[in-house]
Amino acid sequence: MVRPRTPLLTRDRIVEAATAIVDAEGLDALSTRRLASDLGVRAPSLYNHFSTKEEIVDAIGDAIVAGVDLSMLGRDPWPAALKSWARAYRAAFRAHPNVVPFLARGPARRPASLRLADAVYGALVAAGWPPVLATGIGATMRYFVAGSALGSFALGFVDDPSLYATDYPHLRDAHRLAERHAQVDDSAFELGLEALVDGLERRFAAL
Repeated sequence: MVRPRTPLLTRDRIVEAATAIVDAEGLDALSTRRLASDLGVRAPSLYNHFSTKEEIVDAIGDAIVAGVDLSMLGRDPWPAALKSWARAYRAAFRAHPNVVPFLARGPARRPASLRLADAVYGALVAAGWPPVLATGIGATMRYFVAGSALGSFALGFVDDPSLYATDYPHLRDAHRLAERHAQVDDSAFELGLEALVDGLERRFAAL
């Protein structure tokens, strides 16, 4: 039998298929057997590229983080760079919400995740932040961005005016949040980001 000119499997193809499963059904739905079935191969074929399912999950996370724009870090003034980077980071997370809890644990050994952490920390230190505070800012930003991407605040309120009318009078308009959830959630993120960076600028001025 003649060998195919192009291998049936590549790391990129495996990661793409695995990401599709996780995006649609969550991390618990991913298994090597399911992934092999979706790819039209036998499960042992995957082990030519990944030794374990955990390695595949790592590759999914790193592929997502690799798409985050870091070009503003070290180029733009740190307050503007921090805001632009946070928006790009959140956009990557929101495109793959089922992976956010995994990514929120930290970079581990993932190259793209470590490059991101290095770029943020390096830009802050180069701008004049003491290393200990630069570390704290990086952590704070990750908490804030990951938290904002875990779910929708607005969609957490049911569309039922009667639920709030009597017992929760201050929430009498909460039933309207769901229909404007994208606007509400985006506005809340921007409000928090502005407040966070404004506070950091005041802290920086006092160094």
